[in-house]
Amino acid sequence: MAFALKKRGPSGFERASDGSMTLVEHIRELRSRLFRASLAIVVGLIIGYFLADPVFELLKRPYCRLPNTTDATGHCQVLLAFAPTTGFTLKLKLALWLGLIIGGPVWLYQLWAFIAPGLHRNERKWAYVFVAIAAPLFAAGGVLAYFVVDKGLGFLMEAGLGGLSNQFEVSAYIAFVTNMILLFGVAFEFPLILLMLNFTGIASAKRLLSWWRVVIFVSFAFAAIATPDPGPFGMTLLATALSLLYFIAVGIAFLNDKRRGRGREIYAGVADDEVSPLDLSTESVEAGGRAESVAPIDAPEPVAAPTPIERRYDDMT
Repeated sequence: MAFALKKRGPSGFERASDGSMTLVEHIRELRSRLFRASLAIVVGLIIGYFLADPVFELLKRPYCRLPNTTDATGHCQVLLAFAPTTGFTLKLKLALWLGLIIGGPVWLYQLWAFIAPGLHRNERKWAYVFVAIAAPLFAAGGVLAYFVVDKGLGFLMEAGLGGLSNQFEVSAYIAFVTNMILLFGVAFEFPLILLMLNFTGIASAKRLLSWWRVVIFVSFAFAAIATPDPGPFGMTLLATALSLLYFIAVGIAFLNDKRRGRGREIYAGVADDEVSPLDLSTESVEAGGRAESVAPIDAPEPVAAPTPIERRYDDMT
């Protein structure tokens, strides 16, 4: 018994890539992907609600290492809450942060699946590479921020006015720590911008290296303005890390230029505003040879008269 196989039509990704999907279908696809992304964040928020307490204890450790923050039994003092709803609101905020992280693979995929049909094949390949690098860089920035908070709080308390209590308000303290983690994580994505400029052919590695003075100055200025920690420790550490990442990105750009053969073109050593050299030397022109006579062309043969229509075809045609 033979079974007829049903021919499968093009997928939604293929239809979006070749432009055959209508505007209404694009809107419906966006609606479905937003729903899936929101559902993933809600599920992550529920899981994060149960993980909020251990995460809070982890964020509280830098505070507990400060002097005069432990009682006689060695236990860390509690942080202050000035409103009845502070504890619940703070737990929801931590749960939302955890929900975004836990549901990150799902909502990032939904975002990527909606944008990817508009990209070329090679652009998708490099987008996969950049996304794979962006996540570890953000995590590295978050770890560095936690280290800065751990070491910088002691400096802030010692450099400030004396005679003050080290007991903090819980919302202000958690906001300070999470802002530091977010800031350092986003700042660590800076090398990806340089690599995008190089891989797309906008800037060569030599041009990126020529910006080193400006990059170092901007790194220190950005760290001084954007870092919530007013002490020099966090600012210097962030600026140094950004400068180091800049030189690593330039090194990768040099390897990419060498692989592509960039810089060995015929006009590679010529500046954009450099005038091309003119050859003003003269050469003598020899007299041309005598042209031979041309034989006359024969007259064309007469064209035969067309055959009548009834004689062109036989009985079969």
